[in-house]
Amino acid sequence: MDIVLHQPEIPANTGNIGRTCVAAGARLHLIEPLGFRLNEREVKRAGMDYWAQLDVIRYMNYKDFLERNPGRKIWYATTKARHVYSDVQFGPDDYLMFGKESAGIPEEILVENEEHCIRIPMLDGTRSLNLSNAAAVVLYEALRQNDFMQMERTGKLHRLQWRV
Repeated sequence: MDIVLHQPEIPANTGNIGRTCVAAGARLHLIEPLGFRLNEREVKRAGMDYWAQLDVIRYMNYKDFLERNPGRKIWYATTKARHVYSDVQFGPDDYLMFGKESAGIPEEILVENEEHCIRIPMLDGTRSLNLSNAAAVVLYEALRQNDFMQMERTGKLHRLQWRV
């Protein structure tokens, strides 16, 4: 399961998504142009000490991304979609794409991939969710559908023990 960000603009969102990718075992794909430099303090602050563990790949543009990832199933998250993200079946090798904060994924890409466009339901009049939150919502639904693929399922207390 991989996350793809198409031209992200806000470094803190990308940092948060990078941290989520590390926790979920997901690779992060960044399609340029980016609205910031990856070495910016805000990216690393949001990603905390996880950023060094992140598997991140950069692409010159969407065409470069497609050429370097042939045959991958890509789900396009957009407020314009007809399908709800929880109603589709995600595979363990699928890619989840999210667009830039100010405009989303370009409509030229969406119309070419209508059947793979998904949305998160929201109340009428709500424009969108924060990019980092949207990525986490969809990623964890995809992971849930795939039985959390070798992820830790139980937690441990630091000082105390759970009652049996």
